[in-house]
Amino acid sequence: MSHPELATTLTELLSLDLPPVALSKVDTRPEGVADTGRPVPSSCAMWRVAEKGVFYAEAAEHFNCPVGAMVMGFEMPEEVNAELGGLVQSMCDAQYLEMSEAANIPSVRKAGAGVVYGPLADLPVEPDVVLLWLTPAQAMVYNEASGNANWTAEAGQVSGRPGCTALALAMESQQPRMALGCIGMRTFTGIAADRMLAVLPGAEVGEFVEALKVTVQANAGMKAFYESKLAQFA
Repeated sequence: MSHPELATTLTELLSLDLPPVALSKVDTRPEGVADTGRPVPSSCAMWRVAEKGVFYAEAAEHFNCPVGAMVMGFEMPEEVNAELGGLVQSMCDAQYLEMSEAANIPSVRKAGAGVVYGPLADLPVEPDVVLLWLTPAQAMVYNEASGNANWTAEAGQVSGRPGCTALALAMESQQPRMALGCIGMRTFTGIAADRMLAVLPGAEVGEFVEALKVTVQANAGMKAFYESKLAQFA
């Protein structure tokens, strides 16, 4: 399926009200892809900008959030590393993070000088990951389609803070992931409190869509059964 077909199918099957966005870490800015045009406070803020169109952000444009830049796997200059260290210390002082956790925060291993962001439907390169904003009901269907609801499989991990680590985890495992959404992500993206982040590895989107079709049909059948059961008690 093409990128537009995948985006349309995901939107229809999950009843999304925000478009699927995608990103890919690249060595150079692709020809014809514009720069961001304006600074943003974090990597996750770029996800919302990506809903409006395709753009390229070089590594330095991610440095406003040192944690996000680290998670995205960018090499950072000394002054940004110093800011990261101070930020982590502040988080620990506030009892938001334990110092022992800092070295274990996942980061993207793929090399690149920047990132191409945009709606999945319009992305001119193959995506590393596809991002979806889901309600709890949508997340349940997503969880079933990804196989993580299967009691014979390993339980799927839902990460917390930082929310952006779900991208690194999905890329590393090549498995769908979800993140509850840290306070930084919610502040910088402005996403509604009833949404959580779902992350699909780019190479697995087509396979996930086929599984999602089966899951949606199965849920429709179960809903009809439960509604008939409920009617008996009306």
